[in-house]
Amino acid sequence: MGRIFEKRKVTMFARWDRLAKQFARIAKDIAIAVKKGSPDPESNPALRRAMQNARAANMPKDKVEAAIRRASGQDAVDYQEIVYEGFAPHGVAVLVEAATDNPTRTVANVRSHFKEHGGNLGNVGSVAFNFKRMGVFRLDATGIDADELELAMIDHGLDEMLAGVGDKGEAQLVLRCGFADLGRMQRAVEERGLHPLSAGTEYVCLNHVELPEAEAKAVLEMIDTLEQDDDVQRVFHTLG
Repeated sequence: MGRIFEKRKVTMFARWDRLAKQFARIAKDIAIAVKKGSPDPESNPALRRAMQNARAANMPKDKVEAAIRRASGQDAVDYQEIVYEGFAPHGVAVLVEAATDNPTRTVANVRSHFKEHGGNLGNVGSVAFNFKRMGVFRLDATGIDADELELAMIDHGLDEMLAGVGDKGEAQLVLRCGFADLGRMQRAVEERGLHPLSAGTEYVCLNHVELPEAEAKAVLEMIDTLEQDDDVQRVFHTLG
């Protein structure tokens, strides 16, 4: 089992946790999952993942249930999922996942955020080759036999398992699988009675860019601005 060091990323997650918009972003994930599947989490794996993430974020149960009801109604918002590609300052590649009911507004805002911070919004395919889309499950490492879990999960699509840390320094296990194996990895995790701290898909960087602290700070400031946009769900980058 390898190790994963995400000090800057952990800092970003800590910021994201403090955002007032966090519940709204999870509610969008719920809405998208319901739209693609059904309002029944038992038959909708994507909805179960969104609900797991809601619990990990301490989103009140009544807000989760309200989000499911809204997504099931005739007047439910039809969110489009769009991935934008571009470059932050100093050549750092960036992928922006958005969920929007107005793509014209969203692309204008995302382009503005890039430009404001010295970056550039690129064309489709301009930076995607720097990333691999994977299923990612983060678990509390407490009480888990990592070696035994790794061996068990290999038969269910596990690509790699890494040791990580949470935003408070707590030990975590990060399980990654190919995007196509997301469903069977989720079933295997659930069958073992494990409750992920987060679960879903991520664009995993293949080659990190190392920058001096001052330059890295400029990149993170742009990423922070993107994360605060109402239409942006997640931001991925190649900054090491």
